[in-house]
Amino acid sequence: MSSREGTSAAYRAAAAGCRPQDACATVGPMSEAYWQAVMQTGRRVPIDRSLDESTVELIEMLGHPNPRLREDLAYPLLTTWLAEGVYDDLLTGLGDGVLPGLRYGLGHDGDVSVIRRSYSALLLAEVVGRDNQAHLLASETVLGWGDHATSWYVREQDHRGWLPEQGWAHAIAHGADLLGALARSRHFGRLELTVLLDVIADRVLQPTSHIWRHGEDDRLAYAVMTLLHRNSLDPAIVEQDRELEAAEVS
Repeated sequence: MSSREGTSAAYRAAAAGCRPQDACATVGPMSEAYWQAVMQTGRRVPIDRSLDESTVELIEMLGHPNPRLREDLAYPLLTTWLAEGVYDDLLTGLGDGVLPGLRYGLGHDGDVSVIRRSYSALLLAEVVGRDNQAHLLASETVLGWGDHATSWYVREQDHRGWLPEQGWAHAIAHGADLLGALARSRHFGRLELTVLLDVIADRVLQPTSHIWRHGEDDRLAYAVMTLLHRNSLDPAIVEQDRELEAAEVS
């Protein structure tokens, strides 16, 4: 196994998380105070452990029900390192490693497994965004991620936005962000963009007992506008989707 394959496997194991019935209540090997100190040093990559070790732990924390660990530490550190190019040579492995999180507990509604799925989507959006900026990835890689993303998004059952104890779940909004990042990808042509539009239409029209009250519709609208601004979609297909949505509403 190559070093890159080993890295990807480690990231996948972290993204797989614990079972949906578990609360994931424990923090990884390093304490919360350790990561707070990293934040206070300008979010620099720690030098007392390997990048792989830090990344695996942060990906595990990304699915943690404690929002301090997830939103205040893991997510900002990972996205900062992405933006600074720390993962540029590891971008494929990082994206591949995040994918299992999209399947974690899929089909469940009302438990904490949604956090792992939702934040896996949000991080994958950042990975795709880095490629959109720096042009680092092969087409087959990003197209494969798109297949996984759309398969997850239309099957996601937990539409909750804000959770009183766990903070943001927001799978619908984070999924919209991921579709928007894919819509900006140079690897996506007319066919792939049409699929994204159809997925958004399916997501909007699919019955749910949840009420979107935390900006989910705005995030989806932004993804649609991103698709339209590519000027690659067949106008007839766009009009067909618009008429279908209007018929469903009426």
